[in-house]
Amino acid sequence: MSTELYARHVNDQWVRLLQTLGTDMDYTRCEGTRLTTAAGREVLDFLSGYCVYNVGHNHPRLVAALHEELDRKGPTMLQSHVPPLAGELAARLTELCGKHLVRTVFMSTGSEGVETAIKFARAHTHRSGILHADGAFHGLTCGALSLMGGATWRADFEPLLPGIESIPFLDVVALEKKLATGRFAAFIVEPVQGENGILVPTAADWQRAAELCRRHGTLLVMDEVQTGIGRTGKFLATHHFGVEPDMVILAKALSGGLMPVSAVLMRDEICRSVYSSIDRALIHASTFGENTLSMRAALTVLDILRDEDLCTRAEHSGAMLREGLRTLAGKYEMVQEIRGIGLLNGIKFRPPSSLRLKLLYASFSRLHPAMFGQLMIRELHRHEGILTQICGNDFLVVKAAPPLTASEAEIGRFLQGFDRTLDRIHTRMGFWGQGLALAGRALRPA
Repeated sequence: MSTELYARHVNDQWVRLLQTLGTDMDYTRCEGTRLTTAAGREVLDFLSGYCVYNVGHNHPRLVAALHEELDRKGPTMLQSHVPPLAGELAARLTELCGKHLVRTVFMSTGSEGVETAIKFARAHTHRSGILHADGAFHGLTCGALSLMGGATWRADFEPLLPGIESIPFLDVVALEKKLATGRFAAFIVEPVQGENGILVPTAADWQRAAELCRRHGTLLVMDEVQTGIGRTGKFLATHHFGVEPDMVILAKALSGGLMPVSAVLMRDEICRSVYSSIDRALIHASTFGENTLSMRAALTVLDILRDEDLCTRAEHSGAMLREGLRTLAGKYEMVQEIRGIGLLNGIKFRPPSSLRLKLLYASFSRLHPAMFGQLMIRELHRHEGILTQICGNDFLVVKAAPPLTASEAEIGRFLQGFDRTLDRIHTRMGFWGQGLALAGRALRPA
């Protein structure tokens, strides 16, 4: 009944998609990396809510901290006082992200964080242009969407913000050419591109990009919504590359998946460009931005990350996962490349070369470019009890991004299940035949 109500009153196409993929499970309990359905089936989470559950689902310390905060019956969103936990959290984030990032503005979502960065960059530089990278994913509000080039995301919503331009991801030659015009307030970019296929640049390219931004007076804004909070083996992915951004955007994993929160860290002078006088004290704000429950959740996540040494665990577990995947890749013609850093990883597929598979794959591609990847996701979930997804801007990359708490045994289980799935795809006709039949039904008008 709840599914019917959701389809009738919220989004029937989402229900249709999940039912097509066979991932419309009724989850009743989620702990760590394990999701349990009402029927008692256990699913291994290798998606982490798109990198939300870095400390795992319903971490007991996090749940206890929120219970304790609620039991205090203190102020949550009075809007007329100074919330002490917001100051404490901001100070902790400065220590973790970079001591030059002394100010923090709290919002509720990653998209709001991107909108904040656009406003503050324009106010500080008195320029209107914003530069972004092709293949980026920054959010689905109008400002954030303006920083994404994919027609799928933008169709029916244009025109978006003016003055927005793009370059190929970390193409420093193209970057220098754009910045030399003096039009751009900020270069807003992911340090590692997630939805574009888990693309990891070199430190040299990042250092060159940062130097160009400084030279031309353009703020370097790192969107760490998906890559931050230990996901890549360091607190920020930026820390792998030896650069100091002018602003950093955090969200998703910051509160452990139990409360909405985002944070935009910035240099002092950028913040003062907006909060420049007493009559501008509320010129930029968000109702839920500094609420006590979100602040407590985020502080507890930072404690868990430190006490359980999850950054180090992510680095070691990620190396183990990639080594195992590269071993598998040598066995199967459709696996092109294993990419990743920490526990943000992608398995890149390619069209097959053998005649039999080539014909089958071509039929999938004609139906929809995402069909092969989505049916692989279905296969992993249905037969192996593994939840993951393809990248939103590269349909031939499957993500492997479990919670940072994932054990070696769970990584081993993923590798074994992935191996069996690849074997079925490469050697058995059933996958392709069922897939084509399923795809035909899915693509018929509802």
